Amino acid sequence: MRSLTRALVALGAVGFVAGAVPLVLALAEEGGHQRELIAVTGPLIGWAFIGTGIYAWLRRPENRFGALMTAVGFSACLAGLRVSTEPWIFTIGLLFITSQWALLYHMLLAFPGGRLQSRLERVLVIAMYLNSWVLHPIQVLFQDTTRIGLPENTVLVDADADVSVTLSRLRFWLALALLVALGVILVRRWMAASPSERQALAPVLVSGGLVMALLAAWYAALLAELDPGFIDALEDARYIVMCTVPFAFLAGLLRSRVAGAAAVSEVVARLGDPSARGGGLSRALADALDGTSLELAYLDPDGRYVDADGWPVAIGPERRAVPLAPGDQPAAVLTHDAEREEERDLVRAVSAAAALTLENERLAAELRAKVEEVIASRARIVESGDAARRRFERDLHDGAQQRLVSLALRLRVLSSKVNGDSDVAGDVEEARRELDQALEELRELARGLHPSVLTDRGLAAALESLAERAPLPVELDVSADGSLPSRVEAASYFVVAEALTNVAKYAGATRVRVSVRPAAGGLLVEVSDDGRGGADPAAGSGLRGLLDRVSALGGTLEVDSQVGGGTTVRAAIPCD
Repeated sequence: MRSLTRALVALGAVGFVAGAVPLVLALAEEGGHQRELIAVTGPLIGWAFIGTGIYAWLRRPENRFGALMTAVGFSACLAGLRVSTEPWIFTIGLLFITSQWALLYHMLLAFPGGRLQSRLERVLVIAMYLNSWVLHPIQVLFQDTTRIGLPENTVLVDADADVSVTLSRLRFWLALALLVALGVILVRRWMAASPSERQALAPVLVSGGLVMALLAAWYAALLAELDPGFIDALEDARYIVMCTVPFAFLAGLLRSRVAGAAAVSEVVARLGDPSARGGGLSRALADALDGTSLELAYLDPDGRYVDADGWPVAIGPERRAVPLAPGDQPAAVLTHDAEREEERDLVRAVSAAAALTLENERLAAELRAKVEEVIASRARIVESGDAARRRFERDLHDGAQQRLVSLALRLRVLSSKVNGDSDVAGDVEEARRELDQALEELRELARGLHPSVLTDRGLAAALESLAERAPLPVELDVSADGSLPSRVEAASYFVVAEALTNVAKYAGATRVRVSVRPAAGGLLVEVSDDGRGGADPAAGSGLRGLLDRVSALGGTLEVDSQVGGGTTVRAAIPCD
């Protein structure tokens, strides 16, 4: 790449000198042919075509379009030598006067990819080169330029005006037919182009097409032998419009790059918007790349690539594919028209954005799966803990508690048998009271592990039991209908139990309201008091434990506690 850059820089320096030569000659030769026209348009055409051609060549070395533009510029510089009054310099310019039009003809047919797209186009270009580089030099061999006041033709073989005129008219008719064919091809290409393609094609095809149209009109005027002043005006207009072609190419290139950047921005925006990707990645790309040749194809179970609608996608020399996933046969590819060289940067940018999106979606899917696994695991831990609590409660109820009850009965029987001994009777009665207290503590412990009333009679009855044991008035409103999952009932019970305990210990409240009602596919539990407020969930282990329990079930726990405004504990627990 560095060697090419150095070579093109050197070529640009040569081109600068080549463009300056016609200008210097035009300024020095007062009687030169078309002196004013060449002084104004000669160096401008040469420098503009050479400069933009070298820029395009550097940007895309594999595209021949830059080389063609550079060749047009050098050819225009050589044609400008006809302004000289020195015969041999004038003759060089005379021989090359038609070369720039043949090269421009080739350039327009090869735009924008730099290659001719069909056999017909190759035939037309070859015919145009033969017309300019074979028929025209042959005609010059018989053209006596001194008869029309021009410098001597140094390659004159025979000053035969009839042969010269015949060859000229033959060349004019052939060029006119080739220019008509060019016009038809350019119009058809314009009609078949997408809106985004037309943005890049319009400046070059309009300016270049206008030059070719003026050239065709000039040939037709010569053949019709119209007024010489009108013919000269057509020629002047042709050279003036010719000056705009390189700048039109730069405008088309800029619009193409801006359109490509806009398309990439649209792709990134579409792929980054979850709502836009709701219909699938291919739909998002199709919307963002509307008007381009880019399409997304997927690998089906039969090993074929298909589009979003399931239709097979042909991939070959004319339709290339860029993989968006790793592997010998990637699951998704981005296809594009191989002839659309102007989309190369767009293909690279879009494929990178799409591949990144696919990778992000894969990672997001893995993350969602892991999160769901963690949530399920936490729910299983809660359920396992609740099951263990119920088992411990049953063991205490059916084992230790029953034995203590039996022991209390035996102490009562023993107390009735020792009425004669007041000391022994007092000791037995004291032991019975301590046993009753131990039994009550054991029952409280069992209820703390898991209240049997919750398992036996449900959430409403368990909450009523809590309200009855509370040391302050409790307004209870339970509107949950039907059976609830055991984990939801347990979580709701412990939220109310912990909240009532905190109210009794810290709030200084006079009343409490407990509300349990269905809401949005779950259960909403609220415990509100009129106490002093200022509760901090991070300061106590009880509320933190409730938060963990509710979160494990996919729910949320909020504590609203303004100083002096009471406290509200609100838990939303999903039932699914």
